[in-house]
Amino acid sequence: MNPLPTLFLSHGSPMHAIESGAAGDVWAALAKALPKPSAVLMVTAHWETQLPMVSGNPQPSMIYDFGGFPEALSKIRYAAPGDPGLAARAQSLLKAAGITAGIDGCRGFDHGTWVPLLRLYPAADVPVVQLSVQPSTDPLHHLEVGRALAPLRDEGVLIVGSGHLTHNLRDWMASRRGGNHASNAPYAVEFQAWVKAHLDARDVDGLTRYRSEAPGAVRAHPTEEHFLPLFVAVGAAGRAAKATRVFDGFEGGALAMDAYRFD
Repeated sequence: MNPLPTLFLSHGSPMHAIESGAAGDVWAALAKALPKPSAVLMVTAHWETQLPMVSGNPQPSMIYDFGGFPEALSKIRYAAPGDPGLAARAQSLLKAAGITAGIDGCRGFDHGTWVPLLRLYPAADVPVVQLSVQPSTDPLHHLEVGRALAPLRDEGVLIVGSGHLTHNLRDWMASRRGGNHASNAPYAVEFQAWVKAHLDARDVDGLTRYRSEAPGAVRAHPTEEHFLPLFVAVGAAGRAAKATRVFDGFEGGALAMDAYRFD
């Protein structure tokens, strides 16, 4: 069996759990085009910790980590099992690479996990383990985390980074209030193009310096947690991996919804 690719998905608002939209349709098609994995390791922007943590809960509960959305979202259940064995394997790989990591036996599924998984594997028949991000560190750390976890791809595990290509919620909300849905923010478009150019060129080192070198980087990501899953996905794919953008779109003019696969 060939190693599975890795993915980076901009997970959008929780509403994708109810209304698939173009991005959700692409996620579903992407999963159907891939061999069914033995498990999913979801690197979620909605779990922030000081050290890498993996979820070891065999029957994860639901976390509704949002507000201001329809009540129907808080009734959704994604009943995929966890995989304590995979959690232990991931922890072992990280420790072997000199990265201290822990296991959280109680962690449930946050919406950065269950929203895309509802489209990827709607039958909830693939075990899921989550991996946290560490915004107090840097992109290079997350790249090394991904590289440490790369052997999982040979074991049938699909590694998915769930974050956002751009993530300025203040600008997104302002666009929604103003009814300006047709115009994409120029800084977000420029940042999107810069990232794609670096991924296409396999310039991973340059990508890790995005905060100081990319146009509009700080406005595109006032905080870094939604961009960091990309580096785990890139690192786990290997240094020679080719990046393919499988979705290109915007929500509310400020949230770039790019999705990538790395082979």
